[in-house]
Amino acid sequence: MSKKILFIYNANSDTGSKMLDFAHKIVSPDTYDCALCSLTHGNFTENKQWAAFRESLLAQGYELEFFHKDEFQKKYKSKFGHKYIYPIILVETDYDLEVLVSDEKLNAMETVEALIATLS
Repeated sequence: MSKKILFIYNANSDTGSKMLDFAHKIVSPDTYDCALCSLTHGNFTENKQWAAFRESLLAQGYELEFFHKDEFQKKYKSKFGHKYIYPIILVETDYDLEVLVSDEKLNAMETVEALIATLS
């Protein structure tokens, strides 16, 4: 696997979007659109199991980048013309971005343990 992994949330980075997402996760978590966020974060903080796993990846020399979808689209638009459905986890190779975990797989996961097992 490549040493650079990109995690792209199905959320925008502006303050209004963040506030709406926060409220949505609390009021109606079953209909929240970002499975990656739901798996890796609780309502207020990062999931402790996820944080420990993320730190272990860093210790193994992986470079991790986390993006809201608007940030990812801005940074990678000119470099890679792909259209993705978010959330998604990608790996960056010398020539391209490759899907590591698709939106369908993320949406089907029910626990952070499933995500960790998939990335291990």
